[in-house]
Amino acid sequence: MRRRSSGGGGSAKGSTKRRSSSVGFDEFGFAVGKKREKKLQHRCHSYSYPQPNALKVKQLCELLSYWNGSSFICRNQVQTLIMPTVLYIITGTHIERFIRIGIPPALRGRVWKCLLDVDAVRVSSDFSYQACLSDIRKPLVDLGVSEYSIISAITTLSDKENDLGSGQTPDTPSSAFSSTEVALFRQIALDLQRSFPTHRSLMGDSPEAIEGQAKLFRVLTAYAKYNPQIGYSQGMSYIAAVLLMLLGEEEAFWALVVLLEKPKYLSELFDSSLKKIQHQALVFQQLLKHRKPQLFQHLEKVGVSSLHFVMQWFLTLFTSLPCWDSVLAIWDLFLLHGLLAVFRVGLTILQLLEPRLMSMTEEAAVLPVLLRVPVDVSQYSVLIPALWSTEVQEWEINCMNRVILEETAESPAGPPQDHHRAGVEQCCWTPQCHCWTENPPATTAIQFTASCGLQRPVSSVLWAVVSCGQWCPVATSVLCPLIKD
Repeated sequence: MRRRSSGGGGSAKGSTKRRSSSVGFDEFGFAVGKKREKKLQHRCHSYSYPQPNALKVKQLCELLSYWNGSSFICRNQVQTLIMPTVLYIITGTHIERFIRIGIPPALRGRVWKCLLDVDAVRVSSDFSYQACLSDIRKPLVDLGVSEYSIISAITTLSDKENDLGSGQTPDTPSSAFSSTEVALFRQIALDLQRSFPTHRSLMGDSPEAIEGQAKLFRVLTAYAKYNPQIGYSQGMSYIAAVLLMLLGEEEAFWALVVLLEKPKYLSELFDSSLKKIQHQALVFQQLLKHRKPQLFQHLEKVGVSSLHFVMQWFLTLFTSLPCWDSVLAIWDLFLLHGLLAVFRVGLTILQLLEPRLMSMTEEAAVLPVLLRVPVDVSQYSVLIPALWSTEVQEWEINCMNRVILEETAESPAGPPQDHHRAGVEQCCWTPQCHCWTENPPATTAIQFTASCGLQRPVSSVLWAVVSCGQWCPVATSVLCPLIKD
């Protein structure tokens, strides 16, 4: 793995007033300026991701050429389909091997399209992206606003929104635009100027940036029309902008649809009220409490809650990290494993930061480190190996989730006291396991059948069960010490 400094790229002709002649771009398109230009210094431009091996690139290209839904069939095996014993299906495990090695930047867009099955989702839907764009442009024209100058139109949109709110402009069914549409256009326009302002596709008013801003505006507005129940909410602009860096405009739209609506990905993070992300931040806090109790207690002592930093991490999928090669590797893992990978990344970062955080005694010192993770922690050669060695299991997140639901009295099964029956109740994190709830002895030998489905190390199960405040020996033929939380 060799470290590369990426200061080349040079400014294109006709540099704008917001882009000085000293600004070049690194290999991922982020501006590299003079040290005095502080706005550009958040990003690190010295990348340490591994250079792709030519043979591995060839093998990955072969797999991508024969992608078939969630699996691959290789060329030489297609020719021998009449021999079932020879047919070999290559699954997600093989893709994970390539992700571990490192996806070549030139192939990442194709890999993401395949992992999200973008083409199949597009073909199976009766929604027309182009027709939706035509519908979006009608109210824009009536407002005197262009998608190609949407940021400069923020004042116009704000004034119109105020007029509609004060009743000066009637909001009637015959109007070409509604107050809801004006508010949507304005909010997206505001967020456009905050989304990667140092990336060449969104920076300044060069032709490339104007087109990039228009694409991002169209994708986000189209999604709000596609799914008005979710609409547009904070953080979506970062997700869509990353997709547009690697995919075509309509491909990025359908990729966004998959990410926001499939339970595997972000359907439990985004909603208009932000209640979902707040809930997931509490779930992460509960996970941190049990995996890193000393760090959790220290953060509580200095007055830092996970809500202060986890919401930013999760809603933007860690795009605020300064090392973009690490961000892309995180996204590779996320697209493969889904939301579970987000918890895994968050826990890994805190593990790496733990010695530093434990030495800090003031909230004012802790929060900046969490909100702006230092380069020495986020660089690829440090963060990504640590990420692959950190495991977070789905059953752990399910357990933490139910803990939070019970604490907030929102559990679908109802409050715990409603389940008590003769000293036995269903465990809060699996319907098959039973918990002793009335004066269990210090040790109890319990025989459980394999149908319990919890073949896990006793130590792991015990702390998970303790976290939900229940008595629950779940191992088969094991003598379990029952210890209160």
